[in-house]
Amino acid sequence: MKKNDLSSFAELDFERDRRCGFAEFVYGAGKTPEQIAAIMAELAAHGKPVLATRVAPEAAEFVLKKLPEAVHDELARSIMIPARKKVRRPGKVAVICAGTSDLPVAREAVNTLTVCGAENFLIPDCGVAGLHRLLSKLERLRKADIIIAVAGMEGALPSVTAGLVECPVIAVPTSVGYGASLNGITALLAMLNSCASGVTVVNIDNGFGAACAAVRMLSLRSGKSVR
Repeated sequence: MKKNDLSSFAELDFERDRRCGFAEFVYGAGKTPEQIAAIMAELAAHGKPVLATRVAPEAAEFVLKKLPEAVHDELARSIMIPARKKVRRPGKVAVICAGTSDLPVAREAVNTLTVCGAENFLIPDCGVAGLHRLLSKLERLRKADIIIAVAGMEGALPSVTAGLVECPVIAVPTSVGYGASLNGITALLAMLNSCASGVTVVNIDNGFGAACAAVRMLSLRSGKSVR
């Protein structure tokens, strides 16, 4: 494969940020290390913010050798290259997760928000098993414009959170839990049946998708997409 010759496996979408408000990102699972590195390099060459998600450790090692400017979040399985031109979006996103085991998904959301130029902060380990942990963060949460709530097990965190705040809550079920959690299906169904009205729910373990939804919501605050 020639340097940055992607024609045999990819056709990149360099106009996605103009249409959708954020650039094309890279889903690393199922791609070879060479493909991931080539796609990331090409996006960076066009001045785009670069994010690759679900990157296996062996692929990450290869990519970092090829792209020394890249930043690797091993826990989230994400690799990022900051854009040359910084983008700042209006508003602030809080990312909360029920337990430490949910952190990989929560950090995937944080990394996506950061690459998109959305101000954010992470509050880990505030699940409903110790409700005081969530309540003690309530003042901070009420200053957020959007909350992404990440939880496995019975998936109660988004419902409880949405009953305490005014802003939109995006729920992310995770595959964390024992047998009857069914790899996240129990949390997913619980979130879809939230007693708190208006909770948005994304797919299991999809911190990336939750962050993209938040970015779209933030773009509405200014009345237009942020380029």
